[in-house]
Amino acid sequence: VKRWITNAGVSEYYTVMAVTDPDKRSKGISAFVVEKSDEGVSFGAPEKKLGIKGSPTREIYFDNVRIPADRMIGAEGTGFATAMKTLDHTRVTIAAQAVGIAQGALDYAKGYVTERKQFGKPIADFQGVQFMLADMAMKLEAARQLTYAAAARSERVSAGADKQDLTFFGAAAKCFASDIAMEVTIDAVQLLGGYGYTRDYPVERMMRDAKITQIYEGTNQVQRIVMARNLP
Repeated sequence: VKRWITNAGVSEYYTVMAVTDPDKRSKGISAFVVEKSDEGVSFGAPEKKLGIKGSPTREIYFDNVRIPADRMIGAEGTGFATAMKTLDHTRVTIAAQAVGIAQGALDYAKGYVTERKQFGKPIADFQGVQFMLADMAMKLEAARQLTYAAAARSERVSAGADKQDLTFFGAAAKCFASDIAMEVTIDAVQLLGGYGYTRDYPVERMMRDAKITQIYEGTNQVQRIVMARNLP
């Protein structure tokens, strides 16, 4: 059984990590391509998630699934290394997702506070609201620039350059941007007041969507371990 599989039951092809030599620990893991149509492959019910409900998540079951040897990706025993190298790049995409969610929340909150009036003037004129918006924008821009820095390194490595410090920057971008996305979306809900807590406005969905960016591709606690081990 493999759990928490994004787009399970929808995708036609799956990269599956499986143990091929239990005595070699991480070096005994190999990567394989498994197809949805392979005999013995089935899927669980969709998970009932807090957010990102447009992306289905299910369990995959393998019941005596047999595949040809040429379905192995790379050499035997390289699956774990392949997974770790992949994470260096995919963590950057989670950072980008987090930046996008935060930007959407900030944009909506800015529009709302300029229209919402209290005591005869837009609440955007109140210094307390201005401080919140300034902090949201400042943190978001810092997250964006760190994400760009990580993305540039990812692109260079994909083009054949040395790995350099991509592991650190990928983890840092994912960790920082997702933490900021959570902060910004929570503040956006706050700025909308009671309306922010309802489904009539989009910021509550953004807050729920932001949460998963702190969890998948490795929790942010794991990212901090990765960063500490790969300080540039």
